[in-house]
Amino acid sequence: MIALTNTYQRYGLVAIVLHWLMAVLLIALIALGLYMSGLPDVGFNKQKLLLIFYHKEYGILALGFVTLRLAWRIGNALPALAEGLPDWQKIAARFVHLSFYALMFALPVSGWLMSSAAGIPVFFFGFRLPDFIAKNENLFQMLIEVHKWLGYTLIGLILIHATAALRHHFLSRDDTLKKMLPGMRD
Repeated sequence: MIALTNTYQRYGLVAIVLHWLMAVLLIALIALGLYMSGLPDVGFNKQKLLLIFYHKEYGILALGFVTLRLAWRIGNALPALAEGLPDWQKIAARFVHLSFYALMFALPVSGWLMSSAAGIPVFFFGFRLPDFIAKNENLFQMLIEVHKWLGYTLIGLILIHATAALRHHFLSRDDTLKKMLPGMRD
């Protein structure tokens, strides 16, 4: 049975669940964002407005989960990287993980700011959240671009992260991926 907390050898059940929950949620948000941004803005597009509503609501949920995940990460051991990794890979791994955290905060916050600048409220499962800034069309347009490029950056990091994990598992044959899979033993 897997421990709830992390050890220096592997991630615990809480970290594993948060990791995979966030992975599914972020990939779904990316897919939804890409899909809805391709829908026409002409007139009153009820489908697009509904998808935007869901995107914002689940984006706020992601912000809550990443806050929980970061708190858990700070309070738990960090499993050691695979032995024998070159220094550049150790640095790259830490950089990608830190970048993930930065993007997991920046994306929902930029989306929330974007909604505030558009004068459109953000709701979280029935509760209206406060606006961060006053309505400002120029700022709204700028934040659309910021949010979009943060999303593209997240897509790139997900691809790098997944590729590196699969490389470790299938080519290097180390325990990097096993540390994040429930039920896998070293």
